[in-house]
Amino acid sequence: MDVISVIRTKRDRGELSPEQIDWVIDAYTRGVVADEQMSALAMAILLNGMNRTEIARWTAAMIASGERMNFDSLSRPTADKHSTGGVGDKITLPLAPLVAACGAAVPQLSGRGLGHTGGTLDKLESIPGWRALLSNEEMLHVLDTTGAVICAAGDGLAPADKKLYALRDVTGTVEAIPLIASSIMSKKIAEGTGSLVLDVKVGTGAFMKNIEDARELARTMVGLGTDSGVKTVALLTDMSTPLGLTAGNALEVRESVEVLAGGGPADVVELTIALAKEMLDAAGIKDADPAKALADGSAMDHWRRMIAAQGGDPDATLPVAREQHVVTAPESGVLTRLDAYGVGVAAWRLGAGRARKEDPVQAGAGVELHAKPGDTVTAGQPLMTLHTDTPEKFDYALASLAGTYDIAPAGTAFSATPIVLDRIA
Repeated sequence: MDVISVIRTKRDRGELSPEQIDWVIDAYTRGVVADEQMSALAMAILLNGMNRTEIARWTAAMIASGERMNFDSLSRPTADKHSTGGVGDKITLPLAPLVAACGAAVPQLSGRGLGHTGGTLDKLESIPGWRALLSNEEMLHVLDTTGAVICAAGDGLAPADKKLYALRDVTGTVEAIPLIASSIMSKKIAEGTGSLVLDVKVGTGAFMKNIEDARELARTMVGLGTDSGVKTVALLTDMSTPLGLTAGNALEVRESVEVLAGGGPADVVELTIALAKEMLDAAGIKDADPAKALADGSAMDHWRRMIAAQGGDPDATLPVAREQHVVTAPESGVLTRLDAYGVGVAAWRLGAGRARKEDPVQAGAGVELHAKPGDTVTAGQPLMTLHTDTPEKFDYALASLAGTYDIAPAGTAFSATPIVLDRIA
């Protein structure tokens, strides 16, 4: 078997055989297939797709590249959640401790930023002392003692995906539905969770721009999970506008803590509670009230224990960028559109994301929003504040914001898009 023949098969719109898939995943994991060769194959998959048989075999090969975890020793049922990535999507941060406070165990294996979308691990690493890398034993201990853990997948868990995930981020192949589905589900199935809720984003700030593609991705992942014995459900949620009022690592942590304290933006609270209800239902917990757990402080208690158990200081001051630039409203009226993609690219260009897989991110960089669609604004009012340690990035970020928002005359009727668009089970 050789990698050139595998690339040519998919380049020419052929179906990869089980043997080709098994070989190329194993060879890439071992370093026999080079990054530039796997990049070519990933691009061929993006352009020409995979059928369900290929995706299932690709996912199985990713799982087989490493170990599988088991949580049978826990006294609680396990429930996990995964988002396909969005702008301002900090939902995992309040969600994991909230579901733990309601009686489930949440083994949340998370990733880093992909393209214009933020990464949960990058966000949490803005907390002084917090560690993303845990051994399997440490992960199980944190999960057992606090009810929730958010960490990176260990080197032994789907190592093929770890390499390919970083490669896709810097080669323009993030949006490939087969690669998204297999990346997510290989980790989640190998992780060993009993149930899984998928948050499939739809809109300009998501990798799935239209609801038909989102449904295809959701059905593919639900099928992969169900076939592997994991109770899986997906919510399709709107990502045409950023979630909440922040996009950036420390900025989003700060907003997440506000939600756990009983405040925070209404859209973040609504989606957090909706996903919590799905996770608890999938785990067989019927009598818990997530809204109450947010209001009575029990979710915050679990957050503090979870952060401390991973070396973080929940009371530490979060990093703040050295430089700010305010974008003001050019006219008065009603803000009717705020494009999530433009805001995400601006945050990425300010330093909240990475251009190469080895690049560091700035903890304090990002975009802070002062208005959302439906709000009335006046000329000269701040619309958003850009944060960065490197002010030479402002012009580059501002260029990505050109044409990303619309202001209509005062009194213009505005109808908000629902956050939850569909449910696939």
